Amino acid sequence: MLIEMKVKNLAFDLSKSGAMVFLEEMEGKRTLPIWIGIFEANAIALELRKINTARPMTHDLILNIIKGLEAEAKKIVVTELKDNTFYATIYITTKQGEVEIDSRPSDAIAVALRVGTPIYVVEEVINQAGTSEETEEQAEDKTEDDFMQWLEKLDPDDFKYKM
Repeated sequence: MLIEMKVKNLAFDLSKSGAMVFLEEMEGKRTLPIWIGIFEANAIALELRKINTARPMTHDLILNIIKGLEAEAKKIVVTELKDNTFYATIYITTKQGEVEIDSRPSDAIAVALRVGTPIYVVEEVINQAGTSEETEEQAEDKTEDDFMQWLEKLDPDDFKYKM
């Protein structure tokens, strides 16, 4: 079963030169976090903010190729999670019929955002790697517990300025 999702958020982890895109279920409360590269995250962020670049970025080029071939991207689907790697497919309709293009989810999402096509995830993938929204009270309790554990583990040497 396919679950329609939307991009909820992006989080950048500059220490690891990576980022995470969070897909949120359109008709529910589940979220799917996917680690992506910094360049793909930048492409997604530019499109989310509707920032135009002077020259086409890679995902704009893909879109231009699709349009140039008089084809249309109909949907993208995050199809599976195998060995901690997500897989996706871009479905393109051409004059000859539908074509399925293997893709990284980050690239597929960047293309989907540019053309306004739906983003789907196979339910099994959400069940494997997704999260459910916690109640506000559960989140507050967890945050307080995490903070207390962090305080207990503090070492005074952590506060010394090191060069």
